[in-house]
Amino acid sequence: MTAQPMLDGITWPAPSTGDQPGAGRIRVGTASWTDRSLLESGWYPGHASTPAARLAYYASRFPIVEVDATYYHPPAQRTVEAWRDRTPPGFTFNVKAFSLLTNHPTRPASLYKDLRERLGSSKRVVYLRDVAPEITEEVWQRFLGALGPLHEAGKLGAVLFQFPPWFPIGRDNRRYILECVRRCSPMRICVEFRNRTWMEQENRAETLGFLASHDIPYVCVDMPQGHPSSIPPILAATSDLAVVRLHGHSDRWTSKKIEERFAYLYSEEELRRWADRIGELAGQVSLTYVLLNNCCGDNSQRNAARLAVLLGASGTGRSPGRG
Repeated sequence: MTAQPMLDGITWPAPSTGDQPGAGRIRVGTASWTDRSLLESGWYPGHASTPAARLAYYASRFPIVEVDATYYHPPAQRTVEAWRDRTPPGFTFNVKAFSLLTNHPTRPASLYKDLRERLGSSKRVVYLRDVAPEITEEVWQRFLGALGPLHEAGKLGAVLFQFPPWFPIGRDNRRYILECVRRCSPMRICVEFRNRTWMEQENRAETLGFLASHDIPYVCVDMPQGHPSSIPPILAATSDLAVVRLHGHSDRWTSKKIEERFAYLYSEEELRRWADRIGELAGQVSLTYVLLNNCCGDNSQRNAARLAVLLGASGTGRSPGRG
């Protein structure tokens, strides 16, 4: 393929695999479909009162969803099978990687029961460095194994590796990203940074060039600026797949309460600006995933539905995305 990044003056090597760009298919959805504030917002009709009915209703409105619960607890395979069976052909799940695998603090209670017992830690949280290699290996195998039903059904989009603010640019961390790619193959990953060094002006070309040379989608973000975790809203194509996550601009970004951290509703003007930018990005790749993560009430659902209209994206995801 010949997809080029959207960064002025920078040219990356084209990824070696994938469909020819230009079709610009776009899938718009939201992060999660079971947030408490969403369930309380009235977005779901009265008949969608069970997990199965809610997922089916969501999938009738959007062609893609991001699973964030897997960051907190690795999923059971039967749960993943239910996701597969409750959604129509062509529906896509992006799945957030388990916290331990992205070097985030992880509660031992969230580990598989037998591994938790083997770990034997009295710490409130553990990090990857605290876990024996054989336990780490088991976590990798079980986490990816559970995603098998989605992958085999063609419903797994990408595994999202969102790295923490203490994961700066550097050789060891680039090597770890490649390890994640290797372990997940043939499932694909996408990478989101929360340490500004990766996308500072002097490092931007290096970061995007590294991802492009290994055919790894860069997750483009919109988020509050001025924080140590802030990444600028740069759109760049580093693979045949582009991923955009819109987090909003809450003035309570540092709050521990999810509903406060993501309490933001994009305006019509903002959505139109993003539609223009995403449309340009989509013209450079085969497929673009856009996930609204301003998860407070039904904000993300309202914004995603409107953005899909502005982009000309299909509401069901079963027809070419752009008109």
